[in-house]
Amino acid sequence: MERKSASSLTLATIFLLLMGSGPCESRPITSNSSQAAVVASDGVQNVWEPLPTYIQLKSFVSSESDDISCEQSYGFLPCTTTVLGNIFLILVYGYLMFRAAKLLCDGCEILLEILGPGLIGGLFLPVLSSLPDAIIILASGLSGSKETAQSQISVGIGLVAGSTVMLLTVVWGSCLILGKCDLDSSLSKDPRDTKGFSLRGSGVSTDIWTSYAARIMAISIVPFIIVQLPTILHTTSQSRTAILIALVVSVSLLLSYSIYQVFQPWIQNRRIAFAKHKHVIAGILKHLSVRAVGRLLTDDGVPNTTVIEKLFMMIDENGDGRLSQAELRALVLGIRFDEIDMDVEDAIGNVMKEFDTSCDSFVDLDEFVKGITKWLHEARRLSEGQEGALMHFHEETRKEHHLLGGQGGHFGESVKNPVWNAFKAVMMLLLGTILAAVLSDPLVDAVSEFSKASSIPSFFVSFVILPIACTSEAVSALSFAGRKKLTTTSLTFSQIYCSVTMSNILSLSVFLGLVYFRDLTWDFAAEVLVILIVCIVMGAIASFRTTFPLWMSLLACALYPFSLLLIYILDYVFGWS
Repeated sequence: MERKSASSLTLATIFLLLMGSGPCESRPITSNSSQAAVVASDGVQNVWEPLPTYIQLKSFVSSESDDISCEQSYGFLPCTTTVLGNIFLILVYGYLMFRAAKLLCDGCEILLEILGPGLIGGLFLPVLSSLPDAIIILASGLSGSKETAQSQISVGIGLVAGSTVMLLTVVWGSCLILGKCDLDSSLSKDPRDTKGFSLRGSGVSTDIWTSYAARIMAISIVPFIIVQLPTILHTTSQSRTAILIALVVSVSLLLSYSIYQVFQPWIQNRRIAFAKHKHVIAGILKHLSVRAVGRLLTDDGVPNTTVIEKLFMMIDENGDGRLSQAELRALVLGIRFDEIDMDVEDAIGNVMKEFDTSCDSFVDLDEFVKGITKWLHEARRLSEGQEGALMHFHEETRKEHHLLGGQGGHFGESVKNPVWNAFKAVMMLLLGTILAAVLSDPLVDAVSEFSKASSIPSFFVSFVILPIACTSEAVSALSFAGRKKLTTTSLTFSQIYCSVTMSNILSLSVFLGLVYFRDLTWDFAAEVLVILIVCIVMGAIASFRTTFPLWMSLLACALYPFSLLLIYILDYVFGWS
């Protein structure tokens, strides 16, 4: 609480210092020859130009011309035309923007914990978490005349490319290093980490839903491909049509992704429940094979009806020729289901529902034989006729449940004072949105002025600096990764893929809208190529595997300097832009 209070006080102090800066005057010393004998001037002259009514920061190196003046954002925020002054403004505005993004991220997490991942968690919260990026892009393309917007729009594309590349390279690789555990049989043994920095012996595992998130991320690059088609086909006359089509596709993908996010928890819970039931089946078959006098499967792989009937008699404790729920409960309770937090009553109910075809709440001998026979056929089919089919089936169902990540949490039940926390979350979202909206324009201006003063292209400044200020998800992703558990690791990488997806469709939708409706020129072939390369490489890695050895972190991190170098070569050596 003390840390949050200190942070809030620092934020408020910096913002008030910037907002409260007013006009300043001084008593000048004159060098008028007629007053050469005067040691100190009284500050009075017949003619004196009025001082500017805004702060002009002076660095140790002055600007190219002292006559150059800067334009204040909103008419009162400080500005400068010097390199050091703009570095200071970028740091201040960047920090404030980071705090705004953090407020939005924290508010989203509180609401998600209270309301769950339905309409709110699936639709509104991902949009809100990407709001700072979208606002900065808007500020870069809406300010001033068409010529000014065209010169500043590179800040927007720099943010889009920088956010995607940073998340999939530096942040992805760092999360892999922080979350590494020992690898055994292609699965991580969390939280055991005894192999140090073994490039092949340590790494992380994620659930299958994380792979699905990576595939969706890979699909989200389609609008980038569409908008570059005129350049690829050398038909620049169709560029505006391509921009419009890419905009429509991007918005469509945004809506489709939002709908998927709304219904995905229901799909996930259904699949997890089915995986649990399959693991119960495998556990019962394994348990029965141990207790059976003989083998459940013959040498030909056919269910042994005689052994199954003997098992029925062993389970039927009262000898009435049918199994009750109490007798099935005794059977299930005698089985150890590894790594599953199972609801016993739910498992018994599912078994009874599957076996009791007569719906009389009992399982007779014929129903039991048919049910076990069906399970054995399923086990043999999934084991593809391998030796030890039941053990193989049990191991495969355990791995499947492991990949699915377990049952989702119960939202809202463990939250104390939900009304107060909901109010606090809404206030955090409101304050974060206001701060992001207010700070976006001066931040873009500071980046543009720094670019002019330093002769460094504004794209590279925004590519490196702005994603750090706007991507507060990186901080939470790194903290989650350090817990070294399957669930938190899966959440970490899913959050990265979700953020990249939102950047590729929401931020790009805003950017394409600006380019199309303001009739700006699309000339970002090198930047788009870098986004495509990084998304395709990392998407291919993450889409078809759930275990990542430590050496992959080196590959991911190496893509970041490669991206910067490639853009520089394409734009300034080959002249793509």
